[in-house]
Amino acid sequence: MTILSPDISLPRGVSDFLPDAAAKIGFIEAKIRHVFELWGFRRIIPPKLEYEDVLTIGMGEELKGKTYRFDDRQTGRLLAFPPDITPQIARIVATRLSGWPLPHRISYSGRVLRQTESQTGRSRELFQSGVELIGLDSPEADAEMVTMAIEAMQQLGFNNFKIDLGQVEFCRGIMAASGLDGQPLRELQEAIARKDVSAVSKVLAASTVTEASRREIAALPRLFGGREVVAEAEKVVVNQRSRAALANLRQVLDILDIHGVSDHLTIDLGEIRGLGYHTGITFEGFVSGLGEPVCSGGRYDNLTARYGFAAPATGFTFNVLSLLQALERRPDVEASTTRDFLLFNSRDDRREVLEVARLLRSRGYTAARDIIRREYEDSLTYARRMNIRSMLIIGDEACGNDTYTAVRVRDGKRFNITREMLLNEDLVTFIEENQQAIEN
Repeated sequence: MTILSPDISLPRGVSDFLPDAAAKIGFIEAKIRHVFELWGFRRIIPPKLEYEDVLTIGMGEELKGKTYRFDDRQTGRLLAFPPDITPQIARIVATRLSGWPLPHRISYSGRVLRQTESQTGRSRELFQSGVELIGLDSPEADAEMVTMAIEAMQQLGFNNFKIDLGQVEFCRGIMAASGLDGQPLRELQEAIARKDVSAVSKVLAASTVTEASRREIAALPRLFGGREVVAEAEKVVVNQRSRAALANLRQVLDILDIHGVSDHLTIDLGEIRGLGYHTGITFEGFVSGLGEPVCSGGRYDNLTARYGFAAPATGFTFNVLSLLQALERRPDVEASTTRDFLLFNSRDDRREVLEVARLLRSRGYTAARDIIRREYEDSLTYARRMNIRSMLIIGDEACGNDTYTAVRVRDGKRFNITREMLLNEDLVTFIEENQQAIEN
């Protein structure tokens, strides 16, 4: 009789994260959270489930189409897994925090789920770590977001990265001045998003717009680069909405100069990402060797009003899995998943080995006891596989009282460790750097 094995595979688009990857994700999140805390942001933990109709109040059409929905048997209403955390923050601010003084400096870190096309191979899970600064309509607030993103990437060890700044009001001003709408406007926006100069020219050739508007539109695909882009744009645009957006951008850039982060900036005034959501400065962060952004954000002054609490807002979020992918391509970036000690007991009595383990942990070292009874070489192999730096042998016959043998796992070198050293020495440094090994 053939016994069929059950299908225990995962759904497409989700993953198990084993200890090394999970530790690196924790490392990334801790570095980012530390920067957020230094800037005075406080963490909120929103729920993993919301009523679908409440959640969609704060979402655009694109996110609505990516939401997982299902029936709630308790209430009969539709529930949903949030595809993004920002709408949840907006709901919390408009309800639970409505009586608190502004501004709100809120941070968050969590997983969201999004529907994806099966053929894309993209993950349905996103790990988001971000901030929302709610209650300030200020260039300084926008500059604060950009600077925090840069500091977080520096904390993660990245050097070769860029923050790409845009200003959606600049684009909106040009579109509004053109008088285009419907299909011609959609075709124009798609062409500008691709920076397709010939497609932009084709739309203009088939449209009736003023000469001034024609010049403004034709410039959009090429208005990207350094600080000089702002001056180039000022020579071209004449509509007041776009000129006001440029003045706002200049203010933000001046504040970023004070923060000392301008070397990491590029400017793209043809960036139309988020035209239906953002209301001012937008930005994306890119690291070398990765084709997709690791963070994105910008000003969104209309979101909290959808929940009955009108307030200006700006924020951004990191895609933690994109950062993980970038870190794995950079062996020079430290994201250690090593542990300090594996304790090997040569005696039948476990009292001393447990006391030593407790002493090591009290001094901040990681210490795991090898509870399985096995040969020394098997324990050493286990330590190598588990990425443990050192093995500490309790009860080595070659040692006297209150003396133990430390084994450097990477090369098998042995060192004497006294009980006094457990209390006073930097054991990890002593073992890692010591060249005076004892004879085996």
